[in-house]
Amino acid sequence: MRRRLHEIVEVGAGDDRISRGYDLVSALLIVLYLVISILETFDSVSNRADRLLNVVEIIIVLFFTVDYVLRLYTAKYQYPDKKGWASFWKYVFSFSGIVDLFSFLPFYLPVFFPAGAAAFRMIRVIRIFRLFRINAYYDSLNVITEVLTNKKQQLLSSVFIVLILMLASSLCMYSVEHAAQPDVFRNAFSGIWWSVSTLLTVGYGDIYPITTLGKVLGTIITFLGVGVVAIPTGIISAGFVEQYAELKKRSEYLHEADVLFVKVRLAEEDPWTGKLLGELDLPQGLMAAALLRDQHTLVPREDVLLQPGDILVLGAEPASGGKEIDLKEFVLSAKSSWVGQQVRDLDLSRKSLIVMIRRGPQVIIPRGRDDLKAGDIVYLYTENRIPDAHEIHI
Repeated sequence: MRRRLHEIVEVGAGDDRISRGYDLVSALLIVLYLVISILETFDSVSNRADRLLNVVEIIIVLFFTVDYVLRLYTAKYQYPDKKGWASFWKYVFSFSGIVDLFSFLPFYLPVFFPAGAAAFRMIRVIRIFRLFRINAYYDSLNVITEVLTNKKQQLLSSVFIVLILMLASSLCMYSVEHAAQPDVFRNAFSGIWWSVSTLLTVGYGDIYPITTLGKVLGTIITFLGVGVVAIPTGIISAGFVEQYAELKKRSEYLHEADVLFVKVRLAEEDPWTGKLLGELDLPQGLMAAALLRDQHTLVPREDVLLQPGDILVLGAEPASGGKEIDLKEFVLSAKSSWVGQQVRDLDLSRKSLIVMIRRGPQVIIPRGRDDLKAGDIVYLYTENRIPDAHEIHI
């Protein structure tokens, strides 16, 4: 039940209607929450529909509260690599956990601390942080997060350059203008306010230079601001272009090249069972395409814990440039000398290999201890001639 609750409250797969419905309701309530926050600022609307807005807000807050409790309850499936209470606390202090908490906590604060009701009403604006949750429901918005994450170092470097330029320009302007305007440029902080409004091309006009040298310096700093402040914009724009080019490249690759898939069902004794998907040492060129669990398709992320009964879908490019492989398919009759023997005991040449055995609807990957039975269909890789065998070209 806890696993199923986790599947519902998290972003659902396309075939999970309940989970996708929950996502849709969450997104709509987030937008409705923002609309109510805006309507409450209009006195005419607030006076006429104050009671209705409060009822709707209470319903939305209760939904977000239950959502937060469910996410706490299912945290161990969100972070399967964490043991015990570690997954619980990891969610509480994660960015998404803090956003979820802030979406409803200010509503309850005046109940527990009536004396600070006025102050708590002011900080209820933080409930709009819940809008960050919409980012998880739509892939198009996820591109924004990916771009900011990928360009994090470049953005931090550009912001650092802007801060250095602000400090340098403020100190220079203070040195030039302090004697002429001691009441305006009283200290370095006044120069910082001027540099911020100038470099960010806002230009409030409350502080400006009046000396000739100050005007020349201000002109130079303004030109620098136009170029320097444009650096983060260029980085983000380039990141969007790269991200969409990468998505397009992947799409074209999938259409141009065939990919072969194979399904592997995990048993209790398999070495992959109980491991995280990211811990599997898969050969180069082999990828985990999907994970089927309890009739649900899961995205094969690195933090997914493999369980008995899971069906792992592996994909790989087909071999190219090599010659075709010829297999021979034949049915074991009751009089065949192979019937009743184990695979390891068969008298096969070094160039022969049993690839697969089909027994009714069951497909068996041959192991040395497997017994052969009458009626088995054997697929053999061999260069020898076998009577009544059908050739299969791969």
